[in-house]
Amino acid sequence: MGRDADTSAAVTAASRERIVGVSDLTVVHQRRGGGRGERFAAVDGVSLHLDAGEVVSVVGESGSGKTTLAMALTALGAHTSGMVELLGHDLARLSQRQIRALRPEVQVIFQDPHGSLDPRQSVKAGFKELRGLQPQRTSWIDDAGLLAQVRLSPDLLDRYPHQLSGGQAQRVCIARALLMRPRVLVADEPTSGLDVSVQAEVLRLLLELRESTGVAILFISHDLSVVRRISDRVYVMRRGRVIEQGATQAVLDAPQEPYTRQLIAAVPGRTLRTAQVAA
Repeated sequence: MGRDADTSAAVTAASRERIVGVSDLTVVHQRRGGGRGERFAAVDGVSLHLDAGEVVSVVGESGSGKTTLAMALTALGAHTSGMVELLGHDLARLSQRQIRALRPEVQVIFQDPHGSLDPRQSVKAGFKELRGLQPQRTSWIDDAGLLAQVRLSPDLLDRYPHQLSGGQAQRVCIARALLMRPRVLVADEPTSGLDVSVQAEVLRLLLELRESTGVAILFISHDLSVVRRISDRVYVMRRGRVIEQGATQAVLDAPQEPYTRQLIAAVPGRTLRTAQVAA
């Protein structure tokens, strides 16, 4: 499946809608093990945006602030200054009750699928729990249909997380996120623990969902070959700051910053121009 002009007209129209807007965001943390006053900016003056039907990647080495940024814009982590807008709402101006009401609009897919699932719950029991929390929001599809959305057999409904492969578990996590009919998926290194062929399947699935539903995807990764394949735009972070941004092909083909060039050069055993996700 290609990322080209075949995107549906509905998704193209939806892509004009601003879903997430971040302006001059700063998140200050206490340094672990440090004394009073030993604080640092995990995110420092970052601005970005994400529109409906768009896949935007945030890349950088470990400790660059990628995940802290993602948690701030999902209201799972606080921010020190700046503004985070979700669907036109300034999160800093919302009460906790209002944030809870808005939170289903943003769902997170984490790096470790097995760690994201309750080992004591079958797949079906996990779906049932979510339906109990949000009955109106989740009534749009039954369990078998939900698994079909992520290319899984209904036979897996009675299985427990330890009975699922890594790829199956990650697809169940994606299905759980989709059950809420979110406007935004935040995918935090969702394929880093999977082998190459399973990575390709999960990435194809995310692109299919983007094209069929118009969901916006914020993709957190250090793998630039994956970023090239999946994203429309990219932000490169270093030490809490965005140092380069733009259309993915433009940034990765002609990087302006030495650090971006270092990241590209570090892709092992393949070049960004030839790395592809299997069709």
